[in-house]
Amino acid sequence: MTSRTTTAGAVLFTAGLLALTACGTTVSGSGAAADPSPVPTTGQTPDHAAQAAAAVARHDKLFPEVAELCRGKATAAPTGPATPGELPTDPEARKYAENHAYKNEATLTPAAKCRGDAHAARIRKALGGSDGKGAPKSTEELSGLLTGMGYKPEAGDVYASSTGNLSFVLSIPESGPCVTGHLTPPMSVKAHGVYMEGGCHEPRGGH
Repeated sequence: MTSRTTTAGAVLFTAGLLALTACGTTVSGSGAAADPSPVPTTGQTPDHAAQAAAAVARHDKLFPEVAELCRGKATAAPTGPATPGELPTDPEARKYAENHAYKNEATLTPAAKCRGDAHAARIRKALGGSDGKGAPKSTEELSGLLTGMGYKPEAGDVYASSTGNLSFVLSIPESGPCVTGHLTPPMSVKAHGVYMEGGCHEPRGGH
């Protein structure tokens, strides 16, 4: 009698443990228990140097003649930040320089300057040289010429003054820098770094 009672109690006890174990367990549609505290994955820090190098490589594929011309140029920017002693000593001139600091341009590395100058010369030649003979006569013509050369002028990058003089501002695809041109004789096409406030268009205003 005692043996049967003990065996029955053991069976009931085991069934109870199984029921307790099942309580509070969430089962997904696949039958696996869900992780109650998933560990979030951390993103990797972007490698800006690698991204810049990849952009230059894409530029070089687009403009192989410029790439060949500038091969081997240094990619590090020259050192030597501006110091207060380099500002004008005259109070009025100093104030003017401080108020117009927003027009300062980023310093170009030798490689970026080489690319910028090469693109400027390339565009200048397509526009007819320094005398501008055969240069486009409208914003549509100028935009079409630049696009056909592999550049990507956006809205406002090619414009005309109130007197009809044509100008353009470009960011060289992939690697920069900026190239700004004015078709008014004498023609001017030059490369430069981005402005301190960002972008290739000369900022307006100040303080």
